[in-house]
Amino acid sequence: MLKSYKHTLYFRVCGCCGPLRPRYKRLVDNIFPEDPKDGLSKSDMEKLTFYAVSAPEKLDRIGAYLAERLSRDVVRHRYGYVVIAMEALDQLLMACHSQSIKPFVESFLHMVAKLLESREPDLQVLGTNSFVKFANIEEDTPSYHRRYDFFVSQFSAMCHSTHEDVDTRKRIRVAGIKGLQGVVRKTVNDELQAIIWEPQHMDKLIPSMLFNMQDRSGQDGEENPGALAESCFRELLGRAAYGNMNNAVRPVLVHLDNHHLWDPNEFAVSCFRIIMYSIQAQHSHHVIQQVLNHLDTHNRNTPRVRAGIVQVLLETVAIAAKGSVGPTVLEVFNTLLKHLRMSVDFELGETSRRNSGSSVSSNRGKESEERIVQNAIIQTIGFFGGNLPDYQRAEVMMFIMGKVPVYGTPCHTLDTVKIGSVNKWTHVTSGFKSKSMAAALPPPFLDPLFSISLMEDNELRQLVLEILHNIIDRHDNRAKLRGIRIIPNVAALKIKREKISKQDVAFMKKHGQQLYRHIYLGCKEDDNSHKNFELLFTTLAVLTIELANEEVVIDLIRLAVALQDMALANEENMSMFIRCGIMALVAAYLNFLSQMIANPPFCQHVSKVIELRNMDAPYLLPEHIFRDKCPTPESLDKDDRPLYFQTADMAECLAGPGYNAERLSIPYVPQVTGRTVRVGSVLPRTPDSFVH
Repeated sequence: MLKSYKHTLYFRVCGCCGPLRPRYKRLVDNIFPEDPKDGLSKSDMEKLTFYAVSAPEKLDRIGAYLAERLSRDVVRHRYGYVVIAMEALDQLLMACHSQSIKPFVESFLHMVAKLLESREPDLQVLGTNSFVKFANIEEDTPSYHRRYDFFVSQFSAMCHSTHEDVDTRKRIRVAGIKGLQGVVRKTVNDELQAIIWEPQHMDKLIPSMLFNMQDRSGQDGEENPGALAESCFRELLGRAAYGNMNNAVRPVLVHLDNHHLWDPNEFAVSCFRIIMYSIQAQHSHHVIQQVLNHLDTHNRNTPRVRAGIVQVLLETVAIAAKGSVGPTVLEVFNTLLKHLRMSVDFELGETSRRNSGSSVSSNRGKESEERIVQNAIIQTIGFFGGNLPDYQRAEVMMFIMGKVPVYGTPCHTLDTVKIGSVNKWTHVTSGFKSKSMAAALPPPFLDPLFSISLMEDNELRQLVLEILHNIIDRHDNRAKLRGIRIIPNVAALKIKREKISKQDVAFMKKHGQQLYRHIYLGCKEDDNSHKNFELLFTTLAVLTIELANEEVVIDLIRLAVALQDMALANEENMSMFIRCGIMALVAAYLNFLSQMIANPPFCQHVSKVIELRNMDAPYLLPEHIFRDKCPTPESLDKDDRPLYFQTADMAECLAGPGYNAERLSIPYVPQVTGRTVRVGSVLPRTPDSFVH
């Protein structure tokens, strides 16, 4: 008993005697001054660092002892010594790079965790700063067992700080964001830490960043939580591999749902701009697919929420790099068209309920909101299609034609969708460059498109002509032809053209009459405006540039003469404006054609007629008839032969090698091709039934 007592007393005495304490403890104790205000003793810190570098096997004990002292000082609120301990740890971390540093890091992280758990903002910021320094250290060997779950949770909680003091709240949030950024940098490139991409971590990381990006009130100064969160968000997305995209994007969609940020959707659009510009280009289609899937889950939500999601989808599509929208193009279009059809069904349902006697004003509001959804979908389809390579555009045009039943619908409320579906083609065909017209305008697409060109809506007819321009004008000459006018010198326009290919010659032999017929019928619509005549002129001009050989030139002249005769005979009871507009169109086109084929006698004949019109009948020229309040005559006299283009004179001009001028004596008559128009479409009106 006595021996045991003496043994215990011996160790107690030795523990109190400095020289008998282990050297590493003495070195650690020496860095702490009597007054913490004096700060870390630099000379003693250098001795401790030298000892740690010289004897790396002691690092774990040094770390454990520092952790013990720090824990005791935290409990006793001796924060000055806490700061000194963390400064010492930081310096040891920066100085020591060896296999033995692993146990030391565990002690270090334990101390950082202690600081983060405290309720003192200063200690939380201190711990975060130390962790960020540690995160920037590249370790020689990977750690197999280290996990950062606690730090993700703690830093995320700090990002949502609600401290009553504004400045303190800002400091804590900034520290939390920096901490998360440190976790990302420490783990994202370490294959052993791929667990950071798992949903339980992303569901904390992403919302914490979005929360600060969204709440930017009072965020001035150098350290702005919103800007810092955005920087961290971009960095995280930039490091995301293909397999991690789902876990990175899904929390964004959930956050936007939970905080009702689809209506209004400015923040949602901003988030997905950041996503699309931050991720690798080849992953763009994955984000688009995620948004589409999210749209599916909200197919019964309010129109404004659905419209908000579609507008975000539009933004992602607009940013997606050309050709990187993925292999599932038709699936994307199928989803969009499905939602367009659903929106139309919802609108029709609201209309029927309104007609049955429910509140008129509220239902009209819902109906107009559905139009917002429809327009957003239509615009998105257009942008998406415009982002595709040519071979996919042709496939998409056919796909849309087969999927959207917009023709002949029994309800007038589908007018928006009719125009919208044509608008889709306008976007999809923009910049379309096909070597062969037969590939660009296959019959299953051409026939329904021309059936739309005969509808009584002049806006629809304008869109159809613009689509034809997109497809036919392969050398981008439209800008030079803008505006229907008498062009004095066509050569000055520097029109780009190539010799017509054999494939295009075959196309015109097969489909030329169809093109001529719809131009002919489109000219005499009584609601034609200045723009309609401009587009008709451009159509004739680009046909001449791209597809006209000698045979087609004769056909186009016959068409022009037939239009002139139609305006003179006026069997359709057209208005005088339409008749004069047709005359002006013929004059502008024959002036262009005569210079394009470079036939001097033909040019002289056309110039002579135009000169006489300038003096005696200016209302038959485009520069006058399409001017506001241009006076029109009461009638057009067939006997004023010098004012009109004469077939015999033009045939004489074109006599000789190259042109079969004898065909000009055969009057042009619109021919019905006999093609079957798709079920549900509006049947084209024949000339006999085309009554105004």
